[in-house]
Amino acid sequence: MLNVDNATAGYGIIPVIREVCLDVGKGETVALVGGNGAGKSTLLKVISGLIKPKRGRAFLEEVELTALSPHQIVDRGVIQVPEGRKLFPRMSVLENLLLGGRNIRARQNIASSLEKVYALFPILKGKEKRAAGTLSGGEQQMVAIGRGLMAMPKVILLDEPSLGLSPLLVGTIFTALSQLKQQGLTILLVEQNVRLSLRIAEKGYVLENGRIDLKGSGKSLLDSGQVKASYLGI
Repeated sequence: MLNVDNATAGYGIIPVIREVCLDVGKGETVALVGGNGAGKSTLLKVISGLIKPKRGRAFLEEVELTALSPHQIVDRGVIQVPEGRKLFPRMSVLENLLLGGRNIRARQNIASSLEKVYALFPILKGKEKRAAGTLSGGEQQMVAIGRGLMAMPKVILLDEPSLGLSPLLVGTIFTALSQLKQQGLTILLVEQNVRLSLRIAEKGYVLENGRIDLKGSGKSLLDSGQVKASYLGI
């Protein structure tokens, strides 16, 4: 479904990621883990078209994404839920959600998509008229994920969905991700909570200093001595 081939990219003359290769199969949940500054968000921005790689390419179903603009990539079905949520705080929950359904693929299915979002996050239906900026951090993250789902993604890129949330709300978000996985959505998950992300992922990649350091099944990475020592404190 999604393929990154030898991507090297950054924000100046010094690259942040180097020769990164990554594959996400249809219906898979793939975890991309690593420390702060490892290059995880940069890789997502390359896939989304927000950064053009210095070398390498990214593909969705054999269509080269790196040759397209960000809005064309959205229309193809690659949707990113950004780190920090990036909601419109003065707009209502409903207005934020509706904005997610404005691409070509999603416009004809807004009502059914909205029902699916409320089924996943029932608390949002009772708060749809509230300004998004007045919600708790966890509720705002639900809106951000819901907005992404409104776009009817083929692949959803989730950038640190549990960042800054309480343990209870982290559990709520990961329960929702497990449900989306069961529904067959293709997910690339960037997450500092290594244990939770690898538990729900079929496979994972460890990104360190801009390069893929380890890859394997989620279970094999959880059992890896290197991962335990570096990320799990074991």
